[in-house]
Amino acid sequence: MKIAVIGAFGKTGRSVIKEAQSRGHEIMAIAHRNHEEVDLGVEQLLIKDIMDLTVDDLKDVDSVIDAISAWTPETFYVHTDGISHLANILKGTGIRYLKVGGAGTLFINSNHTKMLKDRSDYPKDWLPLADVLAESLNRLRSYSDIRWTYVTPAFNYDPEGIRTGDYQVGGEEYHANDDRKNYISYADYAIGMLDILEKGLYIRQRITLFTDK
Repeated sequence: MKIAVIGAFGKTGRSVIKEAQSRGHEIMAIAHRNHEEVDLGVEQLLIKDIMDLTVDDLKDVDSVIDAISAWTPETFYVHTDGISHLANILKGTGIRYLKVGGAGTLFINSNHTKMLKDRSDYPKDWLPLADVLAESLNRLRSYSDIRWTYVTPAFNYDPEGIRTGDYQVGGEEYHANDDRKNYISYADYAIGMLDILEKGLYIRQRITLFTDK
């Protein structure tokens, strides 16, 4: 399978690329700027802003994993306008699109009227990004002609955590483990992401990946 990974130099992007490579997939790494000090070991590297991507850029890929991270108001557009732009490229093509989501968008009640970001103890510094990611999820839900999946990592998303191969798949709601924590390592998240992609699961759904430890 040929997989385009957008946001390839970010922590999630690199983790996903490493997992995909271990499974024999061909990678097109996409980033808005190069990091020459980082060797991704990929077959193809495309340096381009998400808003400048074209149909021709993605015509030969089987799937797109959108692992873009944007933490400042001036770059938040990549999570909203970026999704709309990709939707116009991917619609009707059958190309699979997986978007890395944000835990702040997980629901905390059964009727799905309140998200984790709405809790009083949610970090205030993270709230602007959580609001934008909620909007990105809403935009994705509006597309019926794209094979999308919104894959939300646990709230405690650990770049240093070990690769165990053990993860759980949840739906729209926040899940706490026995220690009342919501956790997954980057490595295990990448395993879950590739499993979902390879098995063709959860089309046009939002899910969350977490561990029970």
